[in-house]
Amino acid sequence: MILQALRLVGWLLLVLIAIVTFVPMIWLLAASLKAPEDLFSYTFFSPNPSMKNFYDLFTQVEFLRYVMNSVFVACTAVVLQLFFSSLAGYALAKYEFKGKYVLTLFMLSTMLIPGQVTLAPAYELIYRFGWVDTYWALLVPSAVNVFGIFLFRQAIMSVPTELIHSARVDGCSEFQIYWQIVMPTVRPMVGAFVLIAFMGQWNSFLWPQIILHSSERFTLPIALTQMVGIYQQQYGMLMAGTLLSVLPVMVLFLFLQREFVAGLTSGAVKG
Repeated sequence: MILQALRLVGWLLLVLIAIVTFVPMIWLLAASLKAPEDLFSYTFFSPNPSMKNFYDLFTQVEFLRYVMNSVFVACTAVVLQLFFSSLAGYALAKYEFKGKYVLTLFMLSTMLIPGQVTLAPAYELIYRFGWVDTYWALLVPSAVNVFGIFLFRQAIMSVPTELIHSARVDGCSEFQIYWQIVMPTVRPMVGAFVLIAFMGQWNSFLWPQIILHSSERFTLPIALTQMVGIYQQQYGMLMAGTLLSVLPVMVLFLFLQREFVAGLTSGAVKG
């Protein structure tokens, strides 16, 4: 009886936490369906829901262009990060070379440096390359992800070395071993990293705000901030745009949730 009561209390707490977690999303949905005159009159849903905010979002703003810009930047950056991070993680996990552990510690130490500290030198470098107001400035610096390298290193260390030796005996090249043996083995980590990297790129604001000057190249976070001006506040459109900007991440999480959980827990149990 005591165990059942504790289990019931645990379930009730989880339900309460889930409700509290969903309150911001419910409020966002309610705000996006309010007419401008009802925006500050009701806490949640208005008795007269309206789709005007979504209509204005697609007619007054080039919303689809901004969405496609964000999709292009996020997907391209994720592909680059996945390729280079997994390659570097494979090298650090399965190759022996001089200075390997010193290099690993140095790379991990760079994660302690706040990104804001490197904004000025990074911008000067991008300016000298002539990449200001181009997507090169967003994709090239983000192609190497130290956090991703460490994740793949930890995951690939669990791949049996004998399996790699057998592949070499069978005549596989080093890239074939990486692509056909190692990557399928660490598939859960691939899913987890794709989700983490996509969320980071999709929500990135500060660096794109500094680099991109032309409105036709704006990503979604920058475009949403333009709806809050000095003389006019388009809060309804902002709520509708924010709601739509959350949906791709939610859909991706639904597709990759199993890989995400399995990737984060891989290596937690040894046996």
